[in-house]
Formats: sequence, C-alpha cells, structure tokens
Amino acid sequence: MKNTRLEQLREFLLQQPQDPFLKYALATEYLKLGDTTNALLYFEGLIKEHEEYLGTYYHLGKLYEQLGRIPDAAETYARGIALAQQQRNQHTLSELRGALLAISDEEEGEN
Repeated sequence: MKNTRLEQLREFLLQQPQDPFLKYALATEYLKLGDTTNALLYFEGLIKEHEEYLGTYYHLGKLYEQLGRIPDAAETYARGIALAQQQRNQHTLSELRGALLAISDEEEGEN
C-alpha cells in the first residue's frame, strides 16, 4: 500500500517530534484535506511550542477567519506582526499587516 503524504509526514514527525517544519507541513496538509480540526490543533501547537516560527501566524489567522473567529485572527496577526518586525522579515510583515487591515475593514463595513 502506498503511503499518502499525510502518513509520511506523521512518520517523519515520530522520528523528529520537535521539528517545527514537520508540524507546519502537517497542519497545511490537514488544511488541504479540509480537516480544520487537526489543522487548528497543529497550528495552535506551533504557536505555543515554536512561537518564533513566523509562517504559522498568517495561516492560523486565515484559519480563524474561516472558522468565524475574527478576534482570534486579529490577535494572531498582531502577534505575527510584532514577531516579523523583530525578525526584520518585511515580506511576512506586509502579508500580516494586509490580513489585519482586511479584517479591520470588514468589521468597519459591518457597523
């Protein structure tokens, strides 16, 4: 039987349980498969265990948006913005600011 990408990632994670990239890859794979529960579990775990893993903030924020958890999305983007500034990562900083601005604009439009 051929292993799926998800099964392969799980096996790799068993071998390297502290690897943030593998956790990130698993989260995004679950997201691709439409499994928001497991995607959320891995993204939130990454933020707790590897808060310096910058790529997580944008994707977790977008997932929160998808789930209707706008305050959580805004907080996640804000935390990511602070980290991107610390890491001097202008590309990610721009993405996170844009995402935060978009939900702020949406909330203003609803009022």
